[in-house]
Amino acid sequence: MLQPATGPKAPSRSRATGRGVLSELVQVGVLALVLFLVIHLAVQPVRVIGSSMYPTVSDQDYLIATTIDYRFHPPQRGDIVILRDPYDPSLDFIKRVVAVPGDHLLIKNAHVFIDGRLLQEPYINPQEQWTVNTSWPASGTADPQGVVVPASDYFVMGDNRNHSSDSRSFGFITRSSIEARGWLRVLPLPQVGTIDRERPTLSSTVSIAA
Repeated sequence: MLQPATGPKAPSRSRATGRGVLSELVQVGVLALVLFLVIHLAVQPVRVIGSSMYPTVSDQDYLIATTIDYRFHPPQRGDIVILRDPYDPSLDFIKRVVAVPGDHLLIKNAHVFIDGRLLQEPYINPQEQWTVNTSWPASGTADPQGVVVPASDYFVMGDNRNHSSDSRSFGFITRSSIEARGWLRVLPLPQVGTIDRERPTLSSTVSIAA
């Protein structure tokens, strides 16, 4: 009685199984590479040094900044941004965008005016009255509504106004110097969450301070 010839089929199954495992490993490797590139290009870890943005963020907070937002839209008033230090491009700053291209900007008596309207800023340190560099430009301006922010330039300040080196001293910053938008605090754990929930608003009427 003849027996079925089953011997040659086993290697075939073995080779098929080997190719399946190799294909899965390649797919996993490609997926891991894609995820790495997406994460690397889309987000940036940030450690805050200093108190210029207190109380929004504090010294030694760890943040996640998104580097992809501004590929689709320009920075907006109220955004917290990571930018190159105007004095040392090898370092980064974290500040808040206060005025955008085309805005008429005037800072007078510790109040910010955009196009003649008072900017309401709920994020400013409430525990310390703003007393340092309370007017800008320091030499005044012929236009009662202030200085027009040039195209592709931005005016940034820290939320802790008495303890911040910002556009009041180094002037406008260029769009190209803005690297990312501050988005999420991850440490300390009790304060995990988005960091730009408080946004500035403009008063409904023109009201430049005397």
